[in-house]
Amino acid sequence: MPRQHIQKPTEAELEILTILWQRETATVREVHEIINERRPTAYTTVLKTLQIMTEKSLVERETEQKAHVYRAKIEQAATERTFAEDLLDRVFGGSAAQLVMRVLETKPASDKELAQIRRMLDEAEGREK
Repeated sequence: MPRQHIQKPTEAELEILTILWQRETATVREVHEIINERRPTAYTTVLKTLQIMTEKSLVERETEQKAHVYRAKIEQAATERTFAEDLLDRVFGGSAAQLVMRVLETKPASDKELAQIRRMLDEAEGREK
């Protein structure tokens, strides 16, 4: 599957995308209620951010119903890759090993996560041979 090139979302846009990835679709009011539980946010701020995200092709809007329903237009995995690649290049000089070491120093992985990492390493080694 070809990688999806995306425009890197802002922090506020990423918060909305996370909600849409979890729910699949949501109205402005629903997104606003979720964000407003975390911190006070104006409804119009959420509305304007979603309008900008539509212009940037980060989300798409269904207008058939009275309340517009939004859905993420970009994949979560593609967005995570974009942020990971940026972090890897800017902070760790492109070294995946340095990134992994710092992550594991910061927050130890569970046994389940370590097993998953081992499987991924085995798969990566298999591709390189």
